[in-house]
Amino acid sequence: MQSKEYKVDVDSRCISIWDTAGLDQSEMDRGGSVSAIEQAWHLITRLREVGGIHLLIFCIRGRKFTVTTLNIYRLFYEVLCGQQVPIAFVITHLESEVYMENWWSRNEKGIENFGLRCVGHACVTGIPDRRGPDGKYERSRRAVLCLLRQHDETGRYIMPEEDWPARLTRSLKLFKKEEAGITKEKKLKKALIERCGLGSDIAQHIMVLMMERKR
Repeated sequence: MQSKEYKVDVDSRCISIWDTAGLDQSEMDRGGSVSAIEQAWHLITRLREVGGIHLLIFCIRGRKFTVTTLNIYRLFYEVLCGQQVPIAFVITHLESEVYMENWWSRNEKGIENFGLRCVGHACVTGIPDRRGPDGKYERSRRAVLCLLRQHDETGRYIMPEEDWPARLTRSLKLFKKEEAGITKEKKLKKALIERCGLGSDIAQHIMVLMMERKR
């Protein structure tokens, strides 16, 4: 799956939303995540040239959160975007809920305890109905638009020109003082393995890809 741009009119603004490949447990286990991570990384670096990223939207199925959910969150928020971009959650597949927002009320505390943080959320269904403005589909559309209205260019994220791998490992506090001599490459690989749950071979591949930007 290639990244695809969608133009969305929100009040007087035209917002570009980039849809990129998602990840799930089966892909993480069998190494299928490499292509998705590569595409995301190339998109992030490319968007730097056209003004940066204002908001990262993490779409999550409305079910029990797993370690994989946390690993993917850490990969995109902590590693690929260096904790510098606001992240919002869109909780999907909530058509069975009488009131979709109730899902968030029930699960918000557990999400925080699990280690996930966000600047906003929307509870939605992608299944169209014929109930018009009162239907869950239309309410989902309004919820996403409301989420987008909350964030403007003040949250823009641009890939920094500074020593990015060093800044990443500082912010994540991956190494003790006595380990200060470890190379940037090893620090980044450690983050990918220990924070994001990637296997050693996949972490090595992604580390090489990300370090190439500095050359």
